[in-house]
Amino acid sequence: MRKILIDAQTSYLVGGINKHKANIEVYMNNTIGIGEHSDIMETIELELEKLSNYHDKLEMLVKYFPKTEEEKSYDEKRTDNS
Repeated sequence: MRKILIDAQTSYLVGGINKHKANIEVYMNNTIGIGEHSDIMETIELELEKLSNYHDKLEMLVKYFPKTEEEKSYDEKRTDNS
């Protein structure tokens, strides 16, 4: 159960990171299509703040809830069988 919860939280946090990275890329590469955002730099800064929040949580998850040896072994076996 522990592994499932950690994996689910990890996936959620990585998804949040990717979402905000994508938003920043859009703002940086396609500013013409973003009419409602008059201050692009402020908008990018807000996206960076959101990205940072997900990143910090992911770091805390990895630091304080490391995988057990059993979980590492299970992951290695799954990777080898793929």
